[in-house]
Amino acid sequence: MVENSELRKAGLKVTLPRVKILQMLDSAEQRHMSAEDVYKALMESNEDVGLATVYRVLTQFEAAGLVVRHNFDGGHAVFELADGGHHDHMVDLDTNEVIEFTSPEIERLQHKIAEEHGFDLVDHNLVLYIRKKK
Repeated sequence: MVENSELRKAGLKVTLPRVKILQMLDSAEQRHMSAEDVYKALMESNEDVGLATVYRVLTQFEAAGLVVRHNFDGGHAVFELADGGHHDHMVDLDTNEVIEFTSPEIERLQHKIAEEHGFDLVDHNLVLYIRKKK
């Protein structure tokens, strides 16, 4: 199983709750899930994993680099699988929907701005808070 090898590569022991949570994150339609979202999805699949276990496993996954935690303003933490690809986010303030996007122009401009101030851009996190036009 792919999940087993991913857990071992991350230095984590393969346990049923870890496998189930990793499978849930991998197969979920929603890419950004809170611990509560993961817990509800597991319950709907008749998986017996407690909410405290979900929180603990997601924290372990974050420390191991398997997931990335985002704390968007006005909301609770959400997690997404760390797939290695960089992207930025837009958060719809009315629906809390998280939309991923990439923009080579924005990436280039961020590097240029850092350079103009005498710095090398090491990392960044861009979140745009949006609303549908009326």
